[in-house]
Amino acid sequence: MNQHHSMLHILGEDIAAGESREINFHVAKLHTRTRVDVPVIINRSKKPGPVVLFTAGIHGDEVNGVEIVRQLIAKGINNPRKGTIICIPVINIFGFLNKTRELPDGRDLNRVFPGSSTGSLASQVAYKLMHEIIPQVDFIVDHHTGGAGRFNAPQVRIIKANTQLKDWSKAYGAPFVVYSKKIPKSFRSACDKLNIPILLFEGGKSNHIDRQVTNTGVNGAKRILDYLGMLRSNFKVSTPKKEIVFVEDSKWLRARASGLFKASVTLNSKVDKGSILGYITDAYGKFNQSVKADCDGYIININEDPIVYKGDALFRISTKFSL
Repeated sequence: MNQHHSMLHILGEDIAAGESREINFHVAKLHTRTRVDVPVIINRSKKPGPVVLFTAGIHGDEVNGVEIVRQLIAKGINNPRKGTIICIPVINIFGFLNKTRELPDGRDLNRVFPGSSTGSLASQVAYKLMHEIIPQVDFIVDHHTGGAGRFNAPQVRIIKANTQLKDWSKAYGAPFVVYSKKIPKSFRSACDKLNIPILLFEGGKSNHIDRQVTNTGVNGAKRILDYLGMLRSNFKVSTPKKEIVFVEDSKWLRARASGLFKASVTLNSKVDKGSILGYITDAYGKFNQSVKADCDGYIININEDPIVYKGDALFRISTKFSL
């Protein structure tokens, strides 16, 4: 990792070592001509060290991640012992305002990277992020949640072959490390092309804040900063309660019928093949079908939507894992 001294140049501003600043990442106004700024909170130590970026809200409805980064700022965890910590709690401010995943142009910001300076609104947000902030950064933790009603167990996603990322995900200490391929045109794949390591944290579901998930994210951030020698000594670092499970492969168990769905297992639990995970019933008290595990594994995502259709994803179960 680079040891950054002296001046940091971001969004047209120079920030000296030892300085703390909030600067605005501005792309477009609302259609009412009201200016919308994305605050970028930068805290620099006088001691040289890495530049670490915490991001959330690439999807505007994924507020769990926003809450994690908010806590890092509110508690002063983002005040580094050495180096620089940059926090962007809400990248997709337009989606955040509308409580939607996408931007107003209907595009998913996480599918347009590295973007273009003259493309769609989403594309321009991606371009500005990749050109004006990311080149200054050494390491990123990006926060996401499950989509719709699907609740993700707190997990870190990394690509498999990278041993450095594996070490960092162990230091982070979330209950699960899920090996997942890079999605084309995602923030993660764009950062990977620049050789900037990124841990993608997933936890909870959209438009929802869960305390256990946010605690995992805040504790993970403290552990990784401690691992990098950047956490101030007044913060305690807890060891993870459980052994980390590395998920090499997983699959969705889908509904075999439409109806009312209720899970009977909890997230994070280990289940055996053939065990009952939940039930699908009807509104008229005439139908009741159990949902069974078709393999041994850990439940890393549960659909919390009470109404499902045949073929809907109900549970994500690890099919191949190691401790």
